[in-house]
Amino acid sequence: MTSLHRPLVRRRYLGAVAGAFGLVAALLVAGPAAATPDPGDSPSAAKEVSPGQRADTKAAMEDGEIPGVDEVVHSDNVRHLTNIPKQALQGTNSDLAFQGKYAFAGNYDGFVIYDISRPKAPRTVSQVLCPGSQNDITVSGNLLFLSTDSSRSDNSCSSTTQPATEKSSWEGMKVFDISDKKNPKYVAAVETACGSHTHTLVPERRNVYLYVSSYSPSATFPDCRPPHDGVSVIKVPRSAPEKAAVVDFPVLFPDGGNPGGSTNPGVTQTTGCHDITTFPKLKLAAGACMGDGILMDISDPAAPKVIDRVQDNVNFAFWHSATFNERGNKVVFTDELGGGGAATCNEATGPNRGADGIYDIVGKGDRRELVFKSYYKIPRHQADTENCVAHNGSLIPSKNRDIMVQAWYQGGVSIWDFTDSAHPKEIGYFERGPISTGSMVTGGSWSAYYYNGHIYSNDIAKGFDVLAIDDRRTDSAESVRMRELNVQTQPDYR
Repeated sequence: MTSLHRPLVRRRYLGAVAGAFGLVAALLVAGPAAATPDPGDSPSAAKEVSPGQRADTKAAMEDGEIPGVDEVVHSDNVRHLTNIPKQALQGTNSDLAFQGKYAFAGNYDGFVIYDISRPKAPRTVSQVLCPGSQNDITVSGNLLFLSTDSSRSDNSCSSTTQPATEKSSWEGMKVFDISDKKNPKYVAAVETACGSHTHTLVPERRNVYLYVSSYSPSATFPDCRPPHDGVSVIKVPRSAPEKAAVVDFPVLFPDGGNPGGSTNPGVTQTTGCHDITTFPKLKLAAGACMGDGILMDISDPAAPKVIDRVQDNVNFAFWHSATFNERGNKVVFTDELGGGGAATCNEATGPNRGADGIYDIVGKGDRRELVFKSYYKIPRHQADTENCVAHNGSLIPSKNRDIMVQAWYQGGVSIWDFTDSAHPKEIGYFERGPISTGSMVTGGSWSAYYYNGHIYSNDIAKGFDVLAIDDRRTDSAESVRMRELNVQTQPDYR
């Protein structure tokens, strides 16, 4: 396919970098324990780059093609309001969820709750130490859910790492009561096959259903043996969360899914799903499942049913996440080429690999199909010392437009318009310069989401950022107010 974008030289606009710390109410439930993450979205150790790559990076900085180390730059229509550096939890920052005036930020060592009633000056309300990567996070009512996808000695927040080959090891879902935001309480745990890399809510009045995505089974893992071709479904009664339990394990890939490997070189074998996005109003879900992208009917939330499945064995290496547009007739799938630890936003990789894939949904009922329309990738080349790839994002609920804000690790935050599925284009951005000119150091925006008038980004290394966008194309979104937002449970914004 032909390139949709040409590399652009970034113009420099210095953003505000003032920190906002606020009160730190640290809930230290145990002494620190180093988490050992499983494959996928895993921070890798710093790696020295070649002398040539180091020289190229420095030359690009001197020529103004990329920002300087840690320098903040952004487009004219984006403002950087503030940053809160990491505090008690020094692990990798991960996903975000929102409720009322609070933001909930996952971290491989636990989670942080921020009061964002004043977006220019967020305040830290509490920090909960509970190691277990990725600590993918969601909230619903008085409940907070946390994914554990690293093999632990037990299900407590004082657990330590332990090999998955040991039967007593634990991975799965943790449930907290957050009725008191200053003092969250751990109330339940559910072990799931192969752990919980990510999870997605299907909330109902009395119960919350969780689709648990996990993968990478092994014959040597007592609780994670192949075939692992589906998702765990957990039912959590709101009135009695301690009764949370796995109620089903629907098989999504009866044929085993994409074989990857020698059959499809460069493509990851499908052994489960990485992430699922539900659209409860439309009773639809889209699954990003390693080597496959799927569309599901979730009329019965306890028994999701696949109605279409697609592969891209030319440009997609690892189907990572999915986002519907507001009408539910498009899906944006992301490709996590290089596992988030490689420099893939460069000229050598090109515009189609490590990009988003935009698909239209055509047809009705069980005859609906995913039809590929185009790729989108940030049009700003990054240095060879910057890990960069398409990652987590959300819609900006602009009237009559399909606009998305998205994290790209050290590629920063991109705001882009896919109203015309075949011709997506970037309309704004925010980023920092490389963390290092001599080493590949994992960092950058893990999740960038729009919530009640502002963009919030959880930077892997630098902390919690708040951005504002001033653009006529997104102005209509400012009137949209949500009481709760878990991005992978897509709301009806209007």
